[in-house]
Amino acid sequence: MNIKSQEKNLAEIQAQWVTVRGRIRQKIGDAQFKSWIKVLVFEDYDDHKVILSVSSNFIRTRIIEQYLDIIKSYWLVENLKINDIQIIVSKKSSETDSKKNLEHTEKKNEIKTSNNEKDVFKSISSDLDTRFTFSNFIVGKPNELAFAAARRVSEAKDVPFNPLFLYGGVGLGKTHLMHAIAHEIKKRNPLRRVIYMSAERFMYHFIKALRFKNTVAFKEQFRNVDVLMIDDVQFISGKDSTQEEFFHTFNALIDQNKQLIISADKSPQDLEGIEERMRSRLGWGLVADIHPLNYELRLGILQAKSEKLTAKISENILEFLAHKITTNVRELEGALNRLSAFSSLIGSEINLDMVQDLLKDLLKSSQKKVNIEEIQKKVSQHFNIKMSDMSSARRSRTVARPRQVAMYLSKNLTSRSLPEIGRRFGNRDHTTVIHAVKKVEELRNKDASFDEDVQLLIRMLES
Repeated sequence: MNIKSQEKNLAEIQAQWVTVRGRIRQKIGDAQFKSWIKVLVFEDYDDHKVILSVSSNFIRTRIIEQYLDIIKSYWLVENLKINDIQIIVSKKSSETDSKKNLEHTEKKNEIKTSNNEKDVFKSISSDLDTRFTFSNFIVGKPNELAFAAARRVSEAKDVPFNPLFLYGGVGLGKTHLMHAIAHEIKKRNPLRRVIYMSAERFMYHFIKALRFKNTVAFKEQFRNVDVLMIDDVQFISGKDSTQEEFFHTFNALIDQNKQLIISADKSPQDLEGIEERMRSRLGWGLVADIHPLNYELRLGILQAKSEKLTAKISENILEFLAHKITTNVRELEGALNRLSAFSSLIGSEINLDMVQDLLKDLLKSSQKKVNIEEIQKKVSQHFNIKMSDMSSARRSRTVARPRQVAMYLSKNLTSRSLPEIGRRFGNRDHTTVIHAVKKVEELRNKDASFDEDVQLLIRMLES
């Protein structure tokens, strides 16, 4: 082997030692690292053996007993040829040239490692939408708690509550807030390691790791972040192995006082197909509900969005849309964009007749959009029971009767089939639904007070 090759190999081995030291530091912590690993000095190597030195027999013995196996295992990951690590006692009082070279190499590799870390996080994290910031999030009574909590988490140097759990229906602003938090954190401290991803993406990376037998690397990726953000966590329901890994990742980050931010379509206790221990941990921190949009907030959103459009939309049309489209922000934006595009094409301002004609499909679908979940929620609130009782096995009258009412309303106010309704009530048989419908009809005929309750619920759901 010529001199140039030897020098090249020496540089490579020293670079590997730097990487190994870094991994050991992460595993054992700063205190232990400084006491037992940092004192090791790289001395020499050949094709299969590396020689490290320390200043005393005591230190040598301690390292061999407690850390030699770790050093070997981590070095094998970097270089399969290195199968022997020798630790000797050096009498040299001054730093050796090799140590100086090591420190130089370490500085270069710190930069390299930092860049590699960024690449790793970028590869697993989803892209952030630049449109979703705090500055263009319209705040109203339905979302003010969620907004305030999101701002607090993004601005705090310490973890104020962990996890932050945001929940609400489709298109109400959960994802917008998640992106806004990530933007603000990165703006305040670009060095903070932030991962934002959907629960589906988390599951994909986990399955990929299982397939390629690389679960150790998967765990390290997610457990070495500063902020982990998981959107739509309800998608891991029923996925036992993914839930198990998420559970351990959750605990590891909480133990390290790292920030977790999670969103879902339901509160932790109402998530179906999620283990009880997982639901319990999701509710540890602050749970913030984003309620359906009220008229004032819908109008505020439309006004803010219309200001950015080239076409002018009159105030009375915005008020009309705010009254008629009550579902979510996405449909409001969709309606506004459609009107703006049409106005630009015809070259004139849009009147109310045009709006009704252009948006007749959207207006029709928005008139009545009662679903089983909404029914269950309203009935639970009215009879003062938990949402989870709708699908539980409890048979006491205080729970069974409201459940029957919810089944009755689901049959009469939605187009869902009896078997599907049964499934949404704890996988009950369709005959149970038929019995519930008959029972409620009987009680409405016999009990005027009960009939009033049902009528009130119908009006609330159809309004």
